[in-house]
Amino acid sequence: MRSIGQAATGSGVSVETIRYYEREGVVPRPPRSASGRRLYDADAIARLRFVRRCRDLGFPLADIRILLTLSGEADPCASVRELGEGHLDTVRAKIADLKRLEGALERLLEPCATSDRRCPALQTLFASEQGRATGRR
Repeated sequence: MRSIGQAATGSGVSVETIRYYEREGVVPRPPRSASGRRLYDADAIARLRFVRRCRDLGFPLADIRILLTLSGEADPCASVRELGEGHLDTVRAKIADLKRLEGALERLLEPCATSDRRCPALQTLFASEQGRATGRR
């Protein structure tokens, strides 16, 4: 049995994050020693590593709870694939949004490279804000 600090080191998850996952019910609260210290076994640390890997892939906690439930099923692949494909669609949509944002920023900053007058990017941003304040765009 390991302390929370050792569980954090072994899983790559901070102590505060472990406590958060316990409060949110993502991982079960561990048993405690006679002195009240949390005690983590190898399975608990493996579960924390699993959650960390899921978070690294951008899965929300709700989906991680489902994945953890599915890990106990006999044939989870179809369900895992469906959940993963839904997350992949979300990631692709975010990438598309970021590409649109990238283009908008490139267009905003392009005049700055050749301008020796007042900053065109700032003028554009101020003009955009004034248009919003008056209801114009």
